[in-house]
Amino acid sequence: MSRDARWKALLELLVERGRLDVEEAASELGVSAATIRRDFDQLAEQQMLVRTRGGAVVHGVSYELPLRYKTARRASEKQRIAKAVADLVSPGEAVGLTGGTTTTEVARALAVRGDLSSAAPGPSGSPALTVVTNALNIANELAVRPQFKIVVTGGVARPQSYELIGPLADGVLGQITLDVAVLGVVALDVAHGAAAHDEAEAAVNRLLCERAERVVVAADSSKLGRRAFARICAAESVDTLVTDTAAGQDTVRRFEEAGIRVVTV
Repeated sequence: MSRDARWKALLELLVERGRLDVEEAASELGVSAATIRRDFDQLAEQQMLVRTRGGAVVHGVSYELPLRYKTARRASEKQRIAKAVADLVSPGEAVGLTGGTTTTEVARALAVRGDLSSAAPGPSGSPALTVVTNALNIANELAVRPQFKIVVTGGVARPQSYELIGPLADGVLGQITLDVAVLGVVALDVAHGAAAHDEAEAAVNRLLCERAERVVVAADSSKLGRRAFARICAAESVDTLVTDTAAGQDTVRRFEEAGIRVVTV
């Protein structure tokens, strides 16, 4: 296992558990305790974790793993979710995409969808899709697709998620309307709604929802029934939830009773 792969795996485990012991991590990753100690020391130097006697803990009370360190955990679920979300979009629509690993997969699914990828702007210049995003990585991936019109919100880049936030983003979003907003979330709960780690990120995502005719949440089952610090919108604002089949029947029923259409894939 390469150093980068180990670091990603260690940080994922740390986010899940909050604390890791050296021996525990070495056993899980199949490497020596000395290697894990070096990894912990180097990650601590980057302020990615806090070293403790015999292990490490997450850095901060509300910790968010930076996007560049996220592994392909639940990759197959996210890809299935992304394809199902992409299928909900009609040619010619204006689509808002927030940042995150699942919405990045949605962007990729839209890019390879047959009826969109083969389309070219018509005589009037109408694009196959108009994509509005505050995520720099998504804009970068889609900008090479001539059939898409890409609108970037502007704002200050947030390094953890590559999302643009702040009043500059607000200014652009106040001037547009969307057919659909696709949200990537940290948590979605019937009582507490959709949420993110960061309040400024949540504020931009909220504006995307308010400017859209319909709101789709793309979230794997691990995000459901959870709460996070910064609320994006109430559950009643969500029209469709696309998740994976590991979502429990009771969880799905609660969302449906709240008026949300649930698609499991």
